[in-house]
Amino acid sequence: AGWLFWRVMACGRRSRGSKRQVILFILCVCVCQSGAETLRYSLAEETERDSFVANIAKDLGVAPSQLAARKARVVSEGNEQLFHLNQNTGVLMVKESLDREEICPQSDTCTLFFKIFFENPLQLIRGEVEVRDVNDNSPVFPEKEMVLEILETASPGSRFPLESARDKDVGSNSLQNYSLGANSHFSLTLGTGKDGLKYAELILERQLDREEQRELNLLLTATDGGSPPRSGTAQVRIIVLDANDNTPVFGREIYEVRLAENSPPEQLVVRVVATDPDEGSNGKVRYAFTQTSEQSRQLFKLNPATGEIRVAGNLDFEEAKNHKMVVKATDGGGLSAHCKVEVEVLDVNDNAPEIALTSLTASIPEDALPRTVVALFGVRDRDSGDNGRTECSIDGDLPFSLTPTFDNYYELRTNAALDRERVTEYNITVTATDWGTTRLSSQESIFVQISDVNDNPPEFTQEVYTMLVTENNSPMLRIGSVNAMDADVGKNAHVSYALVRQKGKEQPDVSVNSENGDVYILRPLDYEEVCAFEVEVRAADGGSPPLSTQAVLRVVVRDENDNAPVVLHPPPDSSTAVGELVPRWARVGYLVAKVVAVDADTGQNAWLSYELAKATEPGLFHVGLHSGEVRTARAVVERDMPRQRLVVLVRDGGQPPRSATATLGIALVDGFSDAHLQVSEEALASEPDGPLTLYLIACLACVSVLFLATVVAVVVVKVRRARRSEAETLPRFPKAATESTAGSLPRSYMYDVCFATGTINSEFQFLRPLFPCFPTGLPPGPGEQRSSVCSQDASNLGEEGD
Repeated sequence: AGWLFWRVMACGRRSRGSKRQVILFILCVCVCQSGAETLRYSLAEETERDSFVANIAKDLGVAPSQLAARKARVVSEGNEQLFHLNQNTGVLMVKESLDREEICPQSDTCTLFFKIFFENPLQLIRGEVEVRDVNDNSPVFPEKEMVLEILETASPGSRFPLESARDKDVGSNSLQNYSLGANSHFSLTLGTGKDGLKYAELILERQLDREEQRELNLLLTATDGGSPPRSGTAQVRIIVLDANDNTPVFGREIYEVRLAENSPPEQLVVRVVATDPDEGSNGKVRYAFTQTSEQSRQLFKLNPATGEIRVAGNLDFEEAKNHKMVVKATDGGGLSAHCKVEVEVLDVNDNAPEIALTSLTASIPEDALPRTVVALFGVRDRDSGDNGRTECSIDGDLPFSLTPTFDNYYELRTNAALDRERVTEYNITVTATDWGTTRLSSQESIFVQISDVNDNPPEFTQEVYTMLVTENNSPMLRIGSVNAMDADVGKNAHVSYALVRQKGKEQPDVSVNSENGDVYILRPLDYEEVCAFEVEVRAADGGSPPLSTQAVLRVVVRDENDNAPVVLHPPPDSSTAVGELVPRWARVGYLVAKVVAVDADTGQNAWLSYELAKATEPGLFHVGLHSGEVRTARAVVERDMPRQRLVVLVRDGGQPPRSATATLGIALVDGFSDAHLQVSEEALASEPDGPLTLYLIACLACVSVLFLATVVAVVVVKVRRARRSEAETLPRFPKAATESTAGSLPRSYMYDVCFATGTINSEFQFLRPLFPCFPTGLPPGPGEQRSSVCSQDASNLGEEGD
C-alpha cells in the first residue's frame, strides 16, 4: 500500500488535473485495508505517560497531514480512553501509565482494543494493543503465619497442604517455586493444579515426638520467575498433637455446583459433609476455608458447624465465571481432610445494552439526499450468548433509518426528503434491545437540527390589494401596505418589495417601501383625470438565488367636491339681453326655459339642485328643484312688467356644497311683432340720431330676417330627423366639465318657429319642448342622461299656446 501511495503521488505531481483521482485512489486503498486488517501492537505495562506505542500514519501508509484533515481520532472500548493520537505526527501514545493487573485481573493475556475514526470521509479502522506483563508484583501469602496441627502418630510420608501464595503477574513472572527452610522433620514437594497454579505440600520425613519437641517453626519462601526474581515468605508453625488415629473423611473429593448470578444472599450453594469415626472431641468435625481467594471468601460464607456454604455477596458473571474453594474439615484431635468446591456462575440477563455515540452531525440541510449519514454509534452488552446479542430500532415514524456496519456499530441515515418548514428538528430516540428471555433495553436520544434552504417563495396575503385615496391628497401620503410571508428563516425569509415596471408605460404615481411594504402616493391625484389604476408589486426573498412572487395593487381615487357646477344654458354672456319670450296668455306651468348645468365631480358631489334666487316678480315663476325647468307659477296678467329678470342658483350635493348662478332675461309679449318692435325701440333709443343709425337698423333688419329663416329651416330639418330616430345626440359640454355621465340630466329641447296666418304682424309662438321617451316610463334621476328622444305630434306642440 505504501509503494502504491508513493507511485500514485509521483503520478499526481505530473498532472495537476489528476489530483482528485489520486486522493480518491488513496482513500479507496485505505478503506480496503481498514476493512481487511487489524492493527496490532504490544506495550509493556508500567510504561510512562505519553509513551510511544506506534506510528499510525506510517502503518496506514498515509501522510500525517491527512490525519488532521480527515479529523482522525482514537476511541478505546469502554468508558476510559487509554490512548490518544497526535494528528500532527501520526503517533499513537498512552495517556496514562498502564497497570496490567488492574486492567486485566482475571486474564493471562491482556489485550486492549481501540478504533481509529476518520470523519471526512467516514472510515473506521480496528486496532489492538497487547499489554505485556512486567515483574512488578512479588508473591504474597494470604497469611503471614500458617498453623498446622499434626499428630505425633503421623507416619512418615504424610502430606500436609500449605496455603498457596498469589502473584498478580502472569507467565514467567508468576509464581514458579517454593522453598522450605532447613529442618530435620519435613521436606517440601510441589504440584500443579488443574487451573495451572502451583501449590506446596509438607512431607513428613521423620516421625514427630511431642515429648521431644512440641512445636516447630519453618520458613516457607515463594519465588517467581522474573528477572530479577521476586519472593515472599510466610511462617509455618507446626503444633504436635497427641495421638488421634482417625481423620475426617469427605463424602466427595470435589463438589461441583452451578449457580445463577445475582442469586440472593443466604441462598444455599452446597453442604459439604465430612465424617470421623472417633468419639468425643476427636470425632467432632469443624469446617473452614483454606487455599481460597479473598474474592471467594467475600462472595461465600461457610458455616463451621454444619458445612453449609451460602451466598454472602453479589455474584456477577461478567466479573468472574468460576469460583474455586477448598474446605478443610478438622476433628477435635486436630486431624483434617480437604475437599474442593467448584462453583460455576451462570449468566443472567442483568445488563442492558449500552449505546456509545461516536460521531454526530449536529445539523443537516433540508435538501440533503436520502441515505445521508447523520450519526455513528456502537452498542455493547456485557452479557453473553443471546443475553449479549442486541438489535437497534428507532421509535416513531421518522425519515431516518439504521444501517448496521460491523462490531455492533450502526449508522443513522436519512431515508426520505426533509422539509424544515414542516419539521425544524428531530429528537430521535434509538432503542437497543438484547435477545435475553427477559429482554432488556436502553435508549439514547440523538438531536438533529434541520438547516434552512431557500425553497419557498414569498406569498402575499392577498392576490389583489385595493387601496382608497381621496383626490387632491398630499404628496407622499401612506395609503396602506402590502404584506408577504416566507416560510423560510434567516435571510431566506427576509422579504423586500418593489414595483414591477412595465415596458412602455409611465412611472406610476405610487411607491412601495422595500422593507415593510408601505404604499405611498407620490403626488396629488385628480379624480377627474384618473379614477383608478393598477400596478404589480413583486416580493423577493434574500436567498441565493432569490425567489419572488407578484400581486396586483389597485388604487381607487375617491372623488372630492372640488368642482363647482358649470352652467351650459343660458350662456353666461346673456344676462343682460332678453333671452326668453313668454306670451301674456301663458297659463300656469308654462315652460319658459330650462337651466342646464353640469358638475365634473361624481356621486353626491354631482347631484345638482336648482332654486330661484332672485326675480323681478317673485311669484310669477318657479324653478324645478332637480330639473332646472323654469315655469310660470301663475298666469301672466296685464300688470306684470314686460321685462323680467331671473337669477337661478345651482348647488351641488357635496360637503361643503359648491354653487353657480344663471341669469335669465324674459320678455312678456303679446306677439312676435310687439317684442321685435319693443326691442328695436329700445335699441334705437340707445343710439344717436343720424344716417348711420338708419343704415345700421336696415342692416340689422335684413340680418334678422335671414337669421330667422335659417333658424326655421334648421328647426324643420331637426324635427323631421327626430321623428325618424328614437334618440338624438346630446350636447357637448365645455372642457371644464367632465364628459362622463356626471352632472344634472341634460335634456334636449326643440322649438318650432311658426308665423300665424291672416295677421299683419307675425307672432313668434313658443312650443313645448320634446321630452325624452324612456322605456320604463320613469323620468331620469339626477346625474343620468338618456339618448332616446321621442318627437311629439305637431298638433300637441301648440297646446300650450291655446
